Amino acid sequence: MKKSILLYFGISALLLINDSLCAQTSGWSEVAPGVWKSVIGNPDKTDLFNSAGIKPAIDALSRIASAEFPLPEKNIVAEVINGKTYLRFPLVKDEQIFGFGLNFKTVYQRGKILQLHVDHYGGTDNGRTHAPVPFYVSDMGYGVFINSSRYLTVYAGSGVRKDSPDAPEERDRNTDKQWTSRPYSDAVEILVPATGVEIFVFAGPTALDAVRRYNLYSGGGCLPPRWGLGFTQRVPTLYRAEQVEQEARSFAERGFPLDFIGLEPGWQSRSYPCTFEWDSTRFPDPPSFVKKMKEMGIRLNLWTNPYVSSFSPIYNKILPYTSSHTVWGGVVPDLTIAEAREILSEQLLNNQINIGISGYKIDECDGYDHWLWPDVAKFPSENSAEQIRQTYGLLLQKMTTDLYRQKNTRTYGLVRASNGGGSSFPYVIYNDYYSHEDFITALINSGYSGVLWTPEVRSSKTSEEWLRRMQTVIFSPMAMINAWSSGTKPWSFPDVEKEVREIALLRMQLMPYLYTEFARYHFEGIPPFRGMNLEPGFSIKSKAELKNKNLDENPYAEAVMKEIKDQYMTGEYLLVAPLFSGQTTREVILPEGKWYDFYTGEYAGDGEVIKVTPGLDKIPVYVKDGGIIPMMQPMLHAPASGQKFDLEIRYYGSKQGYYRLYDDDGETFDYEKGIYSWREIKVTPDKKGKLTGTISKAEKGKPDNVGTVTWKFMTE
Repeated sequence: MKKSILLYFGISALLLINDSLCAQTSGWSEVAPGVWKSVIGNPDKTDLFNSAGIKPAIDALSRIASAEFPLPEKNIVAEVINGKTYLRFPLVKDEQIFGFGLNFKTVYQRGKILQLHVDHYGGTDNGRTHAPVPFYVSDMGYGVFINSSRYLTVYAGSGVRKDSPDAPEERDRNTDKQWTSRPYSDAVEILVPATGVEIFVFAGPTALDAVRRYNLYSGGGCLPPRWGLGFTQRVPTLYRAEQVEQEARSFAERGFPLDFIGLEPGWQSRSYPCTFEWDSTRFPDPPSFVKKMKEMGIRLNLWTNPYVSSFSPIYNKILPYTSSHTVWGGVVPDLTIAEAREILSEQLLNNQINIGISGYKIDECDGYDHWLWPDVAKFPSENSAEQIRQTYGLLLQKMTTDLYRQKNTRTYGLVRASNGGGSSFPYVIYNDYYSHEDFITALINSGYSGVLWTPEVRSSKTSEEWLRRMQTVIFSPMAMINAWSSGTKPWSFPDVEKEVREIALLRMQLMPYLYTEFARYHFEGIPPFRGMNLEPGFSIKSKAELKNKNLDENPYAEAVMKEIKDQYMTGEYLLVAPLFSGQTTREVILPEGKWYDFYTGEYAGDGEVIKVTPGLDKIPVYVKDGGIIPMMQPMLHAPASGQKFDLEIRYYGSKQGYYRLYDDDGETFDYEKGIYSWREIKVTPDKKGKLTGTISKAEKGKPDNVGTVTWKFMTE
């Protein structure tokens, strides 16, 4: 008798184990508003949600419009056969799916075959990536999450079953020009190498709502400190304390903003593997150094990886809690064990965090296979090497975030690996791949997967490339130059120094808007950076919906039916359309509704494709009708806790505008106690079209960092 579980959700199923017959009732339970869960077989105890320690934001979920279970239950199938779980979810024709983690070349995922496997990205969208999140969202308005810490194989509409109710017709290649080697498939099928798994389904009604529910169920998106949204420079590997100080002075002297500096491996006495202690020759007095930098308005972020050197003061203590295999000669802590976490945490806390270090760059927790621990490695927790690899980035993010939470101080850092459930962690993913175009595709995909990604700037062949990269990093989660190897500065190309300074200062001006959009990420689950397919009024699902089916006469319809990989939304109102080195002109697809040029306020278009030639000094940015963009003066450092800043509120368009501006102390977790404010900004035209703007007062006893308010109505 076959050892299997066959589940058709919503009806009874039979569990056949070891040739004995047991009755089992299966189905979906609504575990949060619009979120359903089903348990198949015997899931692993170590899964993604448990590793991330998620705390679903139930109240926030309840504020999204109610929805019914979004899929036909009878068409969802699961089987456990010979120790593996087989899952199948239905697809309909013209349906498109997005997600499956941090992909760099593709946004559309239908028809793909992926192995979701934490790894350094190698240039191919095959599932091996820094954040292979097993979550996908459909343009039909639902999302599916597989809560497994295994390497999952995904057939995203690429396999055709002989019993399919909607199978493609057989064609004769000899005579039929419509024959294809990749026929239509009506299902997403996923192989989980385990005897069971938890499955979650997130309702819409829109694709954005499904993404919101996923983020909120994961705890809500992260809310960085204000300084985290400022500018950051990572200095060369072996910089000394006095060189770091000079770097900060140079930024100030040249009028470039700077909020935190990243110290690379040379801050440690040994690295690759690490000692987790300061090098006394380069940094003879760390507490005084950190204090001095803070007095200059600069915070410090420290590079590290998790592999422990035999020269580390914690080596002997942590050794019993490490893997059978080493990395670069260093032992690998089993961070699923509390004792291992406590030993490493104590070292970070006492040696770095307690003297004022503001965050970490956690490197090399993703791959490659040739130096990372192999899948045959054994860990003392008895979790498999595969499970540790899939969750290691989550465990490191959670451990360090918890340390800062204990001190009631927010952090913001970098990490090389993440996974499902990590939305709330204040970390941005980066890597060593360096295609500018693919960086933008990754930024778009991050919004589908509950992670953050930065298109960091390192070095460039020309001043044009340098400026184009700087322009896009400003419209991303972390505005960073990573000069660990090149030693580049914002002014490394003198002929564009002025333009680079202006775009860096624009980042600072946009801080009230960006900070608010991150607050919406936290409280409402809305990704601050997201693809056009999540923008209302953008997509046309099929040619059947077109009013004008002649695509030559209707270029907008043709454009939105294509995969859009090079423009994206920053927050509620800004559409960003980067140019890359060698480009002087590009097409921009404007969704339905009026859009205006960010810089001038001039009308740009409505549901159409426009061609723009912005010049080298501008990155094309457009604002939707009624858009309100709160901006501050271009400061060199983010406002400190309690520091007031003047506000210039820009308004675009002609229709009534509305925006809620978020405010808190910018540094602590007190917002979790309700110590924050939302201030309503309204712009209303009178009968003659004259505009009037108002902003509500901060609630009594709530944060109020806004100084003088001025208005700028951009559209004449």
